[in-house]
Amino acid sequence: MNSNAWIFTLGNEVVEGRIVNTNAAFLGRKLSLLGFSVIANISLRDDINLISKLLKYALLEKPKIIITTGGLGPTYDDRTLEAVALATDKKLVINNDAFRMVKEKYDKAGLPMTEERIKMAKLPEGAIPIPNPVGTAPGSWLKYNETVIISLPGVPRELEAMWESWVEPRLRKIAPNRIVLEHSFKISKVPESSAAPILKNVMKKYCGVYVKTHPKGHEVRGPLLEVYVMAFGNNEKAVNNVLERVVNELKQRFKELGGEIIN
Repeated sequence: MNSNAWIFTLGNEVVEGRIVNTNAAFLGRKLSLLGFSVIANISLRDDINLISKLLKYALLEKPKIIITTGGLGPTYDDRTLEAVALATDKKLVINNDAFRMVKEKYDKAGLPMTEERIKMAKLPEGAIPIPNPVGTAPGSWLKYNETVIISLPGVPRELEAMWESWVEPRLRKIAPNRIVLEHSFKISKVPESSAAPILKNVMKKYCGVYVKTHPKGHEVRGPLLEVYVMAFGNNEKAVNNVLERVVNELKQRFKELGGEIIN
């Protein structure tokens, strides 16, 4: 089963470096731990033609999931759902459920439904609105052929609340039958270049394992590596056994090079 996922983080402020793109890290981690394979993580400007062009390209690959963040608000540059509609050849229409969600929040504040506020209730035809318990703009869940396109706000606290309360429970129902377990430790006195052949051999030896080193010190003057190990498969006990064997083998090999295990 195709378990691939693409992430689009949208907004001029993201690509220009005016804000730190924490949404990409949050979503990439969450999707990976659910068993999806994150293929791409793309940041784009608020350009409807550019966004739709890249979405169309991603859809050609028939991923299981595409997630977009940002561009759901009331301002002129919030045009993500226009791009989704364009990429999927659908109309952008007022969704009755989304309209109700938006209106209820402004009614409580005693504010009328202006054109800008109604804009947040427009979704691609056939989409399901995702409730926003923190902010105002609903998200969008759109099934398009083999792919589910999920559009979430760019404000991290809104995105994370919507993910935890609504999106993840539904993704679990369609997530691949894949157990993902992980472990990390630090090793000193071993340069990354010395660790590289060990990682290469371990990756060849074990199926369903990913190993990566992250330098935390200086390659020559004071080597310090964080070693990350991910094991995945269909059986939790088997995956756990593989993870344990790989971690123990890596530690032993590093010790033979004169390394010291920190944790």
